[in-house]
Amino acid sequence: MIDNLERRIKEHRRGKGGKFTRSFKVHNLLYYESYPTKSQALRRETQIKGWTRRKKFALIKGDLELLKRL
Repeated sequence: MIDNLERRIKEHRRGKGGKFTRSFKVHNLLYYESYPTKSQALRRETQIKGWTRRKKFALIKGDLELLKRL
């Protein structure tokens, strides 16, 4: 969860990102959502982290039908 997306992307590119991005050299943002409150953002982050890889890819692609089935 972040409050400044552009700054966070720059940090990741400089190797200052989270453990996952440092380990796998991730440099491309595929998907993001905005929420008005920190608690809503944390709930959504926890929800998505609990999903399967296939369901996450359906979300990234915007395939709502597949997302509902998974």
